[in-house]
Amino acid sequence: MKAVILAAGLGTRLLPVTKEMPKEMLPVFAVGRMGKPCLKPVLQMVFEQLHAVGFREFCFVVGRAKHAIIEYFTPDHGFINYLKEQRKREQAIEMEDFYKRVSDTDITFVNQPEMKGTGDAVQIARSFTADEPFLLHMGDDFVLSEGNNHLKRLINTFEGEKADAAFLVAEVPDPSSYGVVQGRQTKKGLYRATRIVYQPKQPPSNLSDMAAYMLRPNIFPEIGKVKPIKESGEISLIPAIQALIEKNGKVYAVKLDPKEKRIDIGNAEKYREALNATYEYFVRER
Repeated sequence: MKAVILAAGLGTRLLPVTKEMPKEMLPVFAVGRMGKPCLKPVLQMVFEQLHAVGFREFCFVVGRAKHAIIEYFTPDHGFINYLKEQRKREQAIEMEDFYKRVSDTDITFVNQPEMKGTGDAVQIARSFTADEPFLLHMGDDFVLSEGNNHLKRLINTFEGEKADAAFLVAEVPDPSSYGVVQGRQTKKGLYRATRIVYQPKQPPSNLSDMAAYMLRPNIFPEIGKVKPIKESGEISLIPAIQALIEKNGKVYAVKLDPKEKRIDIGNAEKYREALNATYEYFVRER
């Protein structure tokens, strides 16, 4: 199965650091190949989670200022040789491990020249996904879970229910800045979605969409019908998913387990929380 990772956003809420550094390349705590604490870009964390559950075909949707992402995901064996010459054995092993995963996959980069929203970014990747189901993942948003169970549950739901769409959701105190979901619970942690609305002034629930979505090609005609948001000109993915629901499509929301932790770096405060959470998860608790 194919994976599309969105990494074209300008990260304006994290300026000035994101003027030259893509927000998806900001570091969080992790554990390296040798079992020691290290720092990895958020985008690498997303990539490695997806690789761990079996994805081998990737499309990164990037913007004009995202050359750092392309360079980072291009193996630099000369740098590894330099590390070895400098007797930086652990660092060399860490980079070799990452490059092995990169070399084990097919990676495509496509450019989103204008920041016109998630729906537009998905449309740009259409030539990559073709007529196949695909996973869509945000490049600045991921989940800490044992064994990447959140992704496994999402994929199993999508395939087992023969869903038109499935996505992760989490309970949040104020979901008004996200897509908000209503649905009928079919089993613990799983909802058949009956409505999803983008950034409502009065949220109908506290369930927010997040991070990862499984989609079929029938999402593309619906995206094509979505009108741009008046204030920003962006094309949201949410109305297209709502259109599937209104056509009696099978759309499911997979709720995070209480032990699972969403990592979102949308602004400075959330990035601070992301550093604290990944430190607790990978360093202090181990």
